[in-house]
Amino acid sequence: MPELPEVETIRRDLVSRIVNKKIASVEVKKPKLVKNKLKDFINALKGNKIRDIKRRAKLLVFVLSDNKYLLIHLKMTGQLIFCQGKAITGGGHPFAVSKDWQLPNKYSHVIFTFSNNSQLFFNDLRQFGYLKIVEEKELLKILNDYGIEPLTADFTLKNFKNILSKSRTAIKTLLMDQKQIAGLGNIYASEVCFSAKVKPDRPANTLKEKEIKDLYRACNLILKKAIAKRGTTVNNYVDASNRQGSFAKLLQVYGRAGRKCRRCKKGTIVKTRINNRSAYYCNYCQY
Repeated sequence: MPELPEVETIRRDLVSRIVNKKIASVEVKKPKLVKNKLKDFINALKGNKIRDIKRRAKLLVFVLSDNKYLLIHLKMTGQLIFCQGKAITGGGHPFAVSKDWQLPNKYSHVIFTFSNNSQLFFNDLRQFGYLKIVEEKELLKILNDYGIEPLTADFTLKNFKNILSKSRTAIKTLLMDQKQIAGLGNIYASEVCFSAKVKPDRPANTLKEKEIKDLYRACNLILKKAIAKRGTTVNNYVDASNRQGSFAKLLQVYGRAGRKCRRCKKGTIVKTRINNRSAYYCNYCQY
């Protein structure tokens, strides 16, 4: 699933490519992914302009010229791929791209065509993502349902500590609870726990003061590094600068089950399941 760093990378890429572009047409091939009446959705977008693109946790918020908002959530396997001529910029869930890979393809469920003939494709392999047009009142209600977000003013040590002290939930599960702490998913929650030397199944309210401080710092540090590296799962397929998400090279535990710990050199990375989600940790230096 694309997490905060991947979604932020997509946002930044699209801001430079589609802001102030006029939407000439919208084609919806999978109506179930649209959370409005289909006719209303298409009519609201056709002829509209994208004034800005914002983000809250993993949710993209497209600010439209008529003061409405297009929400796009990529969920597990969503992608946004922008095409202009031969240049293709993509972000989100990765899958192999062959030489004969074309757009649209069987996963291209919503297609936006702009007045200059450039296009934005919403692809989704498992079809868990969604698109929805809302007005400001509904937008604020949706955004307020999210918890505190790392790298923002609300993400203080005091607020973080308050959340942890009230919960017996496994720390990794709590870090992934979007109503408590917004933006972290499976990959970065495992990496944050490793960075703080905390075993991911520890009940949150058992953590000591130093462990809480280390987790707090790790949330900001890991996400900041991941954004700088354009995330773990982001791919710019054919973009002129040939960049792609490179944080995967820096992963310490995620996807490394059975390998030696890079930090302590003594332990082995273990893969387990916590509340039906995979988790990775070192069996020697996390406790």
